[in-house]
Amino acid sequence: MIYPWQTGDWQRLQQLRAAWPHALLLHGEAGIGKFQFAQDLAQELLCESPAKNGELCGTCAACHWFSQGNHPDYRVVLPEALASLAVAVGDGAADAPADKADGEEGKKTRQPSKEIKIEQVRALLNFCALGSHRGGVRVVVLYPAEALNVAASNALLKTLEEPPLGVVFLLVSARIDRLLPTIISRCRQWPMSLPNPDDAQAWLAAQDVDNAAGLLAEAGGAPLTALALANDENRALRDFTLAQLAAGPNCDAFACGENLQKLPVPLVLGWLQRWLYDVLAQRTAGRPRYFPVAAKALACCAQSSDPAALARYIKTVTRQRAMENHPLNARLVFEELFIAYRGIYTA
Repeated sequence: MIYPWQTGDWQRLQQLRAAWPHALLLHGEAGIGKFQFAQDLAQELLCESPAKNGELCGTCAACHWFSQGNHPDYRVVLPEALASLAVAVGDGAADAPADKADGEEGKKTRQPSKEIKIEQVRALLNFCALGSHRGGVRVVVLYPAEALNVAASNALLKTLEEPPLGVVFLLVSARIDRLLPTIISRCRQWPMSLPNPDDAQAWLAAQDVDNAAGLLAEAGGAPLTALALANDENRALRDFTLAQLAAGPNCDAFACGENLQKLPVPLVLGWLQRWLYDVLAQRTAGRPRYFPVAAKALACCAQSSDPAALARYIKTVTRQRAMENHPLNARLVFEELFIAYRGIYTA
């Protein structure tokens, strides 16, 4: 079921039941449970005996089929890289291209695609053309919507411009700025905000998470991200990285390259980017956002850093994020970045 902080959104959405939009765009920060919310909403739309407040009956045939992942009027579209999420809704409900869809029969080790491809969107045309098996609506969930590549976006746009009768699209996005404006304009936008910090901390405490406040700050207020951080197997390396960054001009770039080389580049860049944000926040506002427990080290870094060099370095890291998924040598990438990090400090 939905998370406690989503109750308000759920209740407000019930007001749309009389004239449900053909496409609903759920957007907000990553780590607040939008995908789970979309799945619950899809089940509620398909439920044959829902309560007036939107609660599922849980006993009708539609609810049983949905929970088993084989409801004939439901489709979830995910990139190959997120195919494991389809387990929660049943393998048969996910429209992901087969491993050999690109004619690469011999390439068993290729990386799963992080895009939603045009073949997946085209597969929806057959689904949309069929009538409902149960006489109700048909529901399609696309997650994350920003993973649609250009061809897939254009194919989806044509469908949204001439929406099939009785089909509801639920698009879920953490980066609405990456969607085509024309797609956004054909959806009813539904922003989902971060939960109240006290409510999020209470939920994390109920999950037996220690230092809920610190983890929630590091996660930018997103409770599911904070929960993932609490169970992160790379926690020790993250602490090592922050200690090196706290050393400022004494950061050991080669030790960073040696110790972090087996980690995904996007993960380390995320740590670095949040640290830089806090250095800038400490310098301008006197209060860090992500690492309040490191406020003293951040104050020292902010005081000894050169503002112009800091601004240039932040741009460098941002550019690196644009190609973070390219097959680069991670050790060389990290060594170069941490050497450059030392350069933002005055002698």
